[in-house]
Amino acid sequence: MSLGVVEYAVFTKPWPGLPLPALADLVKGMGFDAVELPVRPGFQVVPERVAADLPAAARVLQQHGVRLASVAGPTDEATLAACADAGVPLIRVCLSIPAAEGYLAAEARLQREFDGLVPLLERYGVAIGVQNHCDACVANAMGLRHLIERYDRRHIAAVWDAAHNALNGEDPELAIDIVWSHLAMVNLKNAFWRRVNGPEALDVTWRPFWTTGRQGLASWPRVAAELRRRNWQGCLCLTAEYSDHDSTDRLIRDDLAYARELFQ
Repeated sequence: MSLGVVEYAVFTKPWPGLPLPALADLVKGMGFDAVELPVRPGFQVVPERVAADLPAAARVLQQHGVRLASVAGPTDEATLAACADAGVPLIRVCLSIPAAEGYLAAEARLQREFDGLVPLLERYGVAIGVQNHCDACVANAMGLRHLIERYDRRHIAAVWDAAHNALNGEDPELAIDIVWSHLAMVNLKNAFWRRVNGPEALDVTWRPFWTTGRQGLASWPRVAAELRRRNWQGCLCLTAEYSDHDSTDRLIRDDLAYARELFQ
């Protein structure tokens, strides 16, 4: 079965200091169709200026042939309104679980927050995309589904991350099936667990090492094959996260070429 239309986006977190025209030229030159832009302090669009600066950023990117596909930022009304003005359909979030609160209590709180946001999401035509994330977060596909399945995917959707999925030991085929009804965007990056202390330590410590698409725990060929089988179409966001920060520009070009090979 042939794959549907895939748009290739990149998360621009590695380039906070670049002016928007230069950022657009960089990612367009790399071969990307679109970007996910952080709305965070220290980046091209900061939360306190989102109303004016996000629509302006979308226009600059569009002039350089790049679409603003999503943002990673707050979900307050000012940001929702700015996304609507800029034509941005999705705000991606990762949701942490405070240890003192407990998982189920945190889930119930998050759902109450979503309940309050739904009228605004409907008004502005913007969705919140919840991403799975390893560690003390909504970490796996079933947790993601259990959190958001009661909501219309036009309001609360899933952003499935292949690397965080693999770090938690889930098969991609099963995870994609679990979140399929709400899947709005797929994140591609890769990682493996690396021990960061020696064998003489009293307790072992592991941390993710962020690597290229070919080298980590997440099988990009299996991800592509499952999405191809389902004739998926949508935004495929390469998040440009590498432990070798200085090689980001080279590595993300290689990963985009690998992704295009798999998905085409």
